[in-house]
Amino acid sequence: MANVVVVGAQWGDEGKGKIVDWLSERADVIARFQGGHNAGHTLVIDSNVYKLHALPSGVVRGGKLSVIGNGVVLDPWHLMKEIETVRAQGVEITPETLMVAENTPLILPIHGELDRAREEAASAGTKIGTTGRGIGPAYEDKVGRRSVRVADLADDATLVARVDRALQHHNPLRKGLGIEPVDREALLNELRAIAPQLLPYAAPVWKVLNERSKAGQRILFEGAQGALLDIDFGTYPFVTSSNVIAGQAATGTGLGPTAIDFVLGIVKAYTTRVGEGPFPTELEDADGQRLGERGHEFGTTTGRKRRCGWFDATIVRQTCATSGVSGIALTKLDVLDGFDTLKICVGYDLDGERLDYLPTAADQQARVTPIYEEIEGWQDSTAGAKSWADLPAAAIKYVRRIEELINCPVALVSTSPEREDTILVTDPFAD
Repeated sequence: MANVVVVGAQWGDEGKGKIVDWLSERADVIARFQGGHNAGHTLVIDSNVYKLHALPSGVVRGGKLSVIGNGVVLDPWHLMKEIETVRAQGVEITPETLMVAENTPLILPIHGELDRAREEAASAGTKIGTTGRGIGPAYEDKVGRRSVRVADLADDATLVARVDRALQHHNPLRKGLGIEPVDREALLNELRAIAPQLLPYAAPVWKVLNERSKAGQRILFEGAQGALLDIDFGTYPFVTSSNVIAGQAATGTGLGPTAIDFVLGIVKAYTTRVGEGPFPTELEDADGQRLGERGHEFGTTTGRKRRCGWFDATIVRQTCATSGVSGIALTKLDVLDGFDTLKICVGYDLDGERLDYLPTAADQQARVTPIYEEIEGWQDSTAGAKSWADLPAAAIKYVRRIEELINCPVALVSTSPEREDTILVTDPFAD
């Protein structure tokens, strides 16, 4: 059976939640493999709206196993609150339907405090635009080998040793930022209190996924953020703190890369970005305002207004390459309804030189200007379209031109937040 990885191919907020939900009906397991509760996925199912941050999108579908993999950093207190919120909406979540990898690093309160203190201390122009939820510091502790991991909650002596090692690092940092030292006993007691709530969900996820895969079950790997926020291949330093591209699905769950059969890149029909950093096609005019209003461009996690711009084929071609994308899901096509003319970025001008990729150096990224190709818009509505026959000819031409420019076929087209309003071109789960 096919296993599918879903990744964002822009700066996040591409509509992954709906697509994962749409695909999850035919999957047996849905696994999160990176990021933290800085992710924000909004699902609309039978007019019910679910806003998920730490939980995999598959939890709203009965009969599925949802997994939080080791590539995630997990705030256990937030997870428990999110579980209760979703339960209150009528969704059953139990250790039989949700598993958390035993080797998942935890986000502690001290991580959020450090995250926010650093951002406040940063001078103008150097702020990252972090959500302040402790994601970055938690990943730093993971790489620095001082994380408290899920399995550590089961043994008090191990827990104390892990916390002490972490505080050897954090207390000097806090002193330099003018923050009081960590209350060691209070932190330990918080972890001891949350342990019996979290540990029932703990499991050797790598083993479970390998067994499920060998048994022929379909696994859907759910990414968070977008490839342009990848710690290695994104617009550094204005990036997230984990690898976002498709290769992380293997290391972030413990299921090897040979198990991945299809990579679906989620791409918005225009471009948005939250927070700081370069954005070559950003529009600060009436067209940008129109895109933001029609697309309801506010972050699920932060509520921050998203920056909006024309579709950038140059960077999407680049992210399709770094993630090995098999096909894209083009979302929010209906937001473009009514424009007389649309623009697509087909390259960049850097000091008089034409580039067909976004350069790595931050100063060059800030200086590139987009080279646009204009394409005819359409006046008829695409909202709710479920087949090519429902689309205006100009909309089909727009989609086909995107395929040509990014060197990757369109597998799905989404025409509204409702999961049924999807045009299937290529089935990612086809054997």
